[in-house]
Amino acid sequence: MPPPRGGGGGEPRGGGGPRGGRGGGGGHDAAGTAQSPSASNGDGKGGAERANSGDDTKAGTRSKTAPGGTDEVANKATTVGARQCRGDEMLVTAVHRLAGQQGDHLLITASNEGTKPCWVTSYPAVKLGDDDAVLPHSKKDNPGGDKRITLQPGGTAYSAVNLFDYGPDNQTAQSFAIALRGADGDDGPFYSVDTKGEKPQFSWNEADVLNWNTEKPYDF
Repeated sequence: MPPPRGGGGGEPRGGGGPRGGRGGGGGHDAAGTAQSPSASNGDGKGGAERANSGDDTKAGTRSKTAPGGTDEVANKATTVGARQCRGDEMLVTAVHRLAGQQGDHLLITASNEGTKPCWVTSYPAVKLGDDDAVLPHSKKDNPGGDKRITLQPGGTAYSAVNLFDYGPDNQTAQSFAIALRGADGDDGPFYSVDTKGEKPQFSWNEADVLNWNTEKPYDF
C-alpha cells in the first residue's frame, strides 16, 4: 500500500497519516480525530458481539452517490478503476458510544476526502492505548470482509471496536492506533486517533473489531 501523506493535507511527506477532522457525539459520547503516526505494524484475527446507540458522528461527507456517497463492490467497473484508499485522502474520526455501559464501543468513521474513488477492505488494524497487540476480528461479524468497498469522493465507511470491560485488571486509554489493510491482508502504517469529549477515556479487558461497512453498526 502506498504511504499516506501528512495528517494536515498540503504537500506530501513521508509517514503522514489520516487527516484529523470533524466528529461529535452527545451525552457520554467522546469524539476523536486522526492524529500523528505511530511507528508499529501488526496483524490479528478473532471474536465478539454488537451493541447500539442513538448517538453518532458526522464525518462531513459531501457525496450524494448511494447511501453516504459509497458504492459497494457491485459496480465492478468502478472498483477496477479505483485504487486503495490512502491516509492523505481519508478523514478518520472516532466516537466513544455507550461509555461504561453494556455495548460500550468505539465507532470509527472513514471518509474519502480525495477527488477520486478509492476502496477499503476487510477491517481496520487497531491497537488500543499503549498495547502493541493488534485487535482480532469479531467472530460474530457479518461475512464478506474480503470484498472491496469503493468510496466515491465524500463517501464514508464505518467500523467499530467492541469493548468488553470486566472491571479488575482492565486497561484504560483515550487513544488508539489504526491502519488500513491491503487486499493482501497486510497492514499499512499505523496512525494515532485521540478520543475527546465528556468521557474521553475508555476501558477494556478484551476488544475486537468489525469489518468496514457502508452502514453504521449498532445504529438504532
